[in-house]
Amino acid sequence: MLLPQSKTRVPCPEEAVNVCRYLTREYANTFYLASLLFDGGRRSAVWALYAVCRLGDNFVDEAEFGTVDERHVRLEMWWQAIQAAYAGEASTDPVWAGLAWTVRYFSVPIEAFVELYAGFRMDLEMDTVSTPFATQDELELYCRRVAGVVGLLMAPVCGYEGGEETLRRAVRLGQAMQLTNILRDVGEDLERGRVYLPVEVLEKYNLSIESLPNGIAQPSYRRLMQDLVALARRWYAEAEDGIASLHLPARLSIAVAARGYAGILDALERNNYDNITRRAFVSHPRKLALIPGACWQFRSLRKTS
Repeated sequence: MLLPQSKTRVPCPEEAVNVCRYLTREYANTFYLASLLFDGGRRSAVWALYAVCRLGDNFVDEAEFGTVDERHVRLEMWWQAIQAAYAGEASTDPVWAGLAWTVRYFSVPIEAFVELYAGFRMDLEMDTVSTPFATQDELELYCRRVAGVVGLLMAPVCGYEGGEETLRRAVRLGQAMQLTNILRDVGEDLERGRVYLPVEVLEKYNLSIESLPNGIAQPSYRRLMQDLVALARRWYAEAEDGIASLHLPARLSIAVAARGYAGILDALERNNYDNITRRAFVSHPRKLALIPGACWQFRSLRKTS
């Protein structure tokens, strides 16, 4: 179990808290709602971690940040800022000040950011190729790098029992959430010229990249979506023991976030697997309704074996 690096913490700078909270609330409604269950110091830390991850994601995904080469430059600056935060260098930027505060007081592994950086580079490379991932293994690696490792960033802030097995399950939760994102956003990604469904998976269902815009009209496409939804659900189920091994109140917060994301799969099913012309989402009232069930299920600590 990783413990905070210092038992005596000065508060996170107020501007850093405010900016990181804003970014979390603006871009991740489900996660923001769940984060409110953390206590004050840990809440500031998870907002800072989310804000750093969000900046990196924006730099590689948003056209407003320029050409692929220009976004590569921004990503390199992002990575340098992370290294500076770990080196204890002061920053006037609220997000990086928040990260510096977080890594000062919690044992957040920089190795997780190394993997995240590699995942963002994979994203940029997709702007220069015409094919998606070749295999499902490549998709799984991508899900680990861009989302699974967020579990490794969060676990030291949460506090946990169960050692490496809990961390493995934390990675699996992030992968499940990323696969959920991919399934939700197939249509939007197509409009941006991106395809995250692996070639071998498409071929298994006699589909092609060219056929995807009309995918919902094809029974084979719905079968593909059914199987990938089932895979995501297996990953969520695998992650549950990891959630149960987190300390309170983080255990409840992460459980609410996981259930909120898994609810997107339910919405996709209600839409008859149409993720080309429709966007699956979980309404705010439905998210709130998830809280009592998560609190009941994860109220007691179960140690992983």
